[in-house]
Amino acid sequence: MTRSRTITITVKKKTGDAFDAILQVPPKMMPDAKMNDDGWWHFTGPHGKAKLKFNEDKSLGVLDHQYVDAESKWDVPMKVVSNGDYSEVVITFNKPDELTDEQFDQRMNEIGEMVVSMKNIIESDS
Repeated sequence: MTRSRTITITVKKKTGDAFDAILQVPPKMMPDAKMNDDGWWHFTGPHGKAKLKFNEDKSLGVLDHQYVDAESKWDVPMKVVSNGDYSEVVITFNKPDELTDEQFDQRMNEIGEMVVSMKNIIESDS
């Protein structure tokens, strides 16, 4: 069985607004992020050149995405769930086969910090 970790954050935005804000996060977190015609964001990540592509369905709150860098490839299920005037953002990270347990733990620490930054960006967007 593959290791995984699920992170849930509460965002002070209604679901549709939170969903739209998340799609606009890449250039706000990675200043060199550029989207190609094929829908992939390309940027420099913590482990070198990286790319990210959302496979979204707003009506279902689905923001699944792929993240690829020089060391690993991640298929990341992500969902935005309504909670009144707030939203819950649920993200599950399954350990890629190419990472050791120690590398996965390190990535989870890095991702935890990135998720806090993402929450701050989402909540500050008007």
